[in-house]
Amino acid sequence: MDPLHILIPIHAVAASFVILIGPVNFLRRRKDAAHRLLGRTFAVMMYFVCVSGLLIYEGGGFGIFHALAIFTLITTTLGIRAIIRGDVKAHRANMIGSWAGTVAAGTFAAVAPGRAIPTLAVDDPTLFWSIVAAIIVATTLWVAAVLSPAGRRMLDARARARASRKRAASKANEGAAAPEIARAAGQ
Repeated sequence: MDPLHILIPIHAVAASFVILIGPVNFLRRRKDAAHRLLGRTFAVMMYFVCVSGLLIYEGGGFGIFHALAIFTLITTTLGIRAIIRGDVKAHRANMIGSWAGTVAAGTFAAVAPGRAIPTLAVDDPTLFWSIVAAIIVATTLWVAAVLSPAGRRMLDARARARASRKRAASKANEGAAAPEIARAAGQ
Protein backbone atom coordinates (compact mmCIF):
# COMPACT_ATOMS: atom_id res chain seq x y z
CA MET A 1 0.00 0.00 0.00
CA ASP A 2 1.25 3.44 -0.93
CA PRO A 3 2.14 5.38 2.26
CA LEU A 4 0.35 8.42 0.84
CA HIS A 5 -2.92 6.56 1.31
CA ILE A 6 -2.55 6.80 5.10
CA LEU A 7 -0.54 10.04 5.36
CA ILE A 8 -2.93 12.24 3.40
CA PRO A 9 -5.98 11.46 5.59
CA ILE A 10 -3.91 11.87 8.79
CA HIS A 11 -2.62 15.18 7.45
CA ALA A 12 -6.07 16.40 6.37
CA VAL A 13 -7.84 15.43 9.61
CA ALA A 14 -5.13 16.95 11.82
CA ALA A 15 -5.10 20.15 9.74
CA SER A 16 -8.88 20.38 9.97
CA PHE A 17 -8.76 20.08 13.77
CA VAL A 18 -6.09 22.81 13.89
CA ILE A 19 -8.12 25.11 11.66
CA LEU A 20 -11.29 24.60 13.70
CA ILE A 21 -9.80 24.61 17.23
CA GLY A 22 -7.52 27.63 16.67
CA PRO A 23 -10.18 30.35 16.60
CA VAL A 24 -11.93 28.89 19.66
CA ASN A 25 -8.77 29.40 21.70
CA PHE A 26 -7.79 32.69 20.08
CA LEU A 27 -11.19 34.31 20.64
CA ARG A 28 -11.94 33.10 24.17
CA ARG A 29 -11.41 35.71 26.87
CA ARG A 30 -10.17 33.44 29.62
CA LYS A 31 -6.86 31.67 29.33
CA ASP A 32 -7.70 28.88 31.76
CA ALA A 33 -7.35 25.10 32.00
CA ALA A 34 -9.70 24.66 29.04
CA HIS A 35 -7.48 26.99 27.00
CA ARG A 36 -4.44 24.90 27.94
CA LEU A 37 -6.13 21.61 27.02
CA LEU A 38 -7.38 22.96 23.69
CA GLY A 39 -3.94 24.46 23.13
CA ARG A 40 -2.26 21.13 23.77
CA THR A 41 -4.68 19.50 21.34
CA PHE A 42 -3.85 22.25 18.83
CA ALA A 43 -0.09 21.70 19.26
CA VAL A 44 -0.26 17.90 18.98
CA MET A 45 -2.43 18.14 15.88
CA MET A 46 -0.12 20.81 14.44
CA TYR A 47 2.85 18.45 14.88
CA PHE A 48 0.87 15.70 13.10
CA VAL A 49 0.15 18.16 10.27
CA CYS A 50 3.80 19.15 9.91
CA VAL A 51 5.38 15.70 10.19
CA SER A 52 2.85 14.06 7.87
CA GLY A 53 3.25 17.01 5.47
CA LEU A 54 7.00 16.49 5.38
CA LEU A 55 6.50 12.84 4.46
CA ILE A 56 4.08 13.51 1.60
CA TYR A 57 5.92 13.86 -1.70
CA GLU A 58 3.68 14.55 -4.66
CA GLY A 59 5.61 15.48 -7.76
CA GLY A 60 8.87 14.02 -6.56
CA GLY A 61 10.62 16.45 -4.27
CA PHE A 62 10.87 19.16 -1.68
CA GLY A 63 8.38 21.94 -2.29
CA ILE A 64 6.72 24.98 -0.79
CA PHE A 65 4.49 22.84 1.45
CA HIS A 66 7.58 21.15 2.92
CA ALA A 67 9.16 24.53 3.63
CA LEU A 68 5.92 25.68 5.26
CA ALA A 69 5.83 22.50 7.38
CA ILE A 70 9.36 23.17 8.66
CA PHE A 71 8.53 26.82 9.34
CA THR A 72 5.35 25.79 11.18
CA LEU A 73 7.21 23.19 13.26
CA ILE A 74 9.54 25.99 14.34
CA THR A 75 6.81 28.56 15.08
CA THR A 76 4.68 26.05 17.00
CA THR A 77 7.69 25.00 19.08
CA LEU A 78 8.65 28.63 19.68
CA GLY A 79 5.06 29.34 20.76
CA ILE A 80 5.15 26.51 23.28
CA ARG A 81 8.55 27.59 24.61
CA ALA A 82 7.34 31.19 24.88
CA ILE A 83 4.39 30.32 27.10
CA ILE A 84 6.56 28.10 29.29
CA ARG A 85 8.81 31.15 29.81
CA GLY A 86 5.74 33.32 30.46
CA ASP A 87 6.04 35.37 27.25
CA VAL A 88 2.35 35.59 26.33
CA LYS A 89 2.88 38.03 23.46
CA ALA A 90 5.40 35.76 21.66
CA HIS A 91 3.21 32.72 22.39
CA ARG A 92 0.16 34.38 20.86
CA ALA A 93 2.06 35.61 17.79
CA ASN A 94 3.64 32.22 17.08
CA MET A 95 0.43 30.23 17.56
CA ILE A 96 -1.70 32.59 15.48
CA GLY A 97 1.01 32.57 12.82
CA SER A 98 1.09 28.77 12.81
CA TRP A 99 -2.69 28.69 12.45
CA ALA A 100 -2.73 31.30 9.68
CA GLY A 101 -0.10 29.36 7.73
CA THR A 102 -2.19 26.22 8.05
CA VAL A 103 -5.28 28.06 6.79
CA ALA A 104 -3.32 29.45 3.82
CA ALA A 105 -1.84 26.05 2.93
CA GLY A 106 -5.21 24.36 3.35
CA THR A 107 -6.90 26.93 1.14
CA PHE A 108 -4.31 26.44 -1.57
CA ALA A 109 -4.57 22.64 -1.28
CA ALA A 110 -8.37 22.87 -1.53
CA VAL A 111 -8.41 24.94 -4.73
CA ALA A 112 -5.31 23.73 -6.59
CA PRO A 113 -6.25 21.35 -9.40
CA GLY A 114 -4.87 17.85 -9.06
CA ARG A 115 -4.46 17.99 -5.28
CA ALA A 116 -6.18 15.35 -3.12
CA ILE A 117 -8.95 17.61 -1.76
CA PRO A 118 -10.45 18.87 -5.04
CA THR A 119 -9.91 15.47 -6.66
CA LEU A 120 -11.89 13.71 -3.92
CA ALA A 121 -14.58 16.40 -3.98
CA VAL A 122 -15.11 15.82 -7.72
CA ASP A 123 -14.59 12.04 -7.82
CA ASP A 124 -16.66 11.15 -4.74
CA PRO A 125 -18.59 14.16 -3.38
CA THR A 126 -20.58 12.01 -0.95
CA LEU A 127 -17.43 10.68 0.68
CA PHE A 128 -15.85 14.15 0.64
CA TRP A 129 -18.78 15.83 2.39
CA SER A 130 -19.15 12.90 4.81
CA ILE A 131 -15.52 13.35 5.84
CA VAL A 132 -15.96 17.12 6.19
CA ALA A 133 -19.07 16.60 8.34
CA ALA A 134 -17.38 13.96 10.51
CA ILE A 135 -14.38 16.22 11.15
CA ILE A 136 -16.61 19.16 12.06
CA VAL A 137 -18.75 17.00 14.37
CA ALA A 138 -15.71 15.42 16.07
CA THR A 139 -14.02 18.78 16.61
CA THR A 140 -17.24 20.36 17.87
CA LEU A 141 -17.80 17.49 20.31
CA TRP A 142 -14.22 17.78 21.61
CA VAL A 143 -14.49 21.55 22.11
CA ALA A 144 -17.94 21.19 23.69
CA ALA A 145 -16.66 18.50 26.06
CA VAL A 146 -13.71 20.64 27.14
CA LEU A 147 -15.82 23.78 27.58
CA SER A 148 -18.85 22.07 29.15
CA PRO A 149 -19.51 22.35 32.89
CA ALA A 150 -18.47 18.70 33.34
CA GLY A 151 -15.28 19.29 31.37
CA ARG A 152 -14.49 22.38 33.42
CA ARG A 153 -15.06 20.46 36.67
CA MET A 154 -12.68 17.74 35.51
CA LEU A 155 -10.04 20.30 34.52
CA ASP A 156 -10.49 22.22 37.78
CA ALA A 157 -10.12 18.99 39.79
CA ARG A 158 -6.91 18.16 37.91
CA ALA A 159 -5.58 21.68 38.54
CA ARG A 160 -6.38 21.44 42.27
CA ALA A 161 -4.67 18.03 42.49
CA ARG A 162 -1.59 19.36 40.68
CA ALA A 163 -1.43 22.39 43.01
CA SER A 164 -1.79 20.12 46.04
CA ARG A 165 1.09 17.92 44.83
CA LYS A 166 3.26 21.02 44.29
CA ARG A 167 2.49 22.29 47.81
CA ALA A 168 3.32 18.88 49.29
CA ALA A 169 6.58 18.69 47.34
CA SER A 170 7.48 22.22 48.38
CA LYS A 171 6.86 21.41 52.06
CA ALA A 172 8.89 18.21 51.74
CA ASN A 173 11.76 20.16 50.19
CA GLU A 174 11.59 22.79 52.95
CA GLY A 175 11.67 20.07 55.62
CA ALA A 176 14.60 18.33 53.96
CA ALA A 177 16.52 21.59 53.56
CA ALA A 178 16.16 22.66 57.23
CA PRO A 179 18.75 20.20 58.70
CA GLU A 180 21.20 21.04 55.91
CA ILE A 181 20.78 24.77 56.59
CA ALA A 182 21.32 24.21 60.31
CA ARG A 183 24.47 22.16 59.63
CA ALA A 184 25.79 24.81 57.24
CA ALA A 185 25.09 27.56 59.78
CA GLY A 186 26.96 25.61 62.50
CA GLN A 187 30.11 25.27 60.38
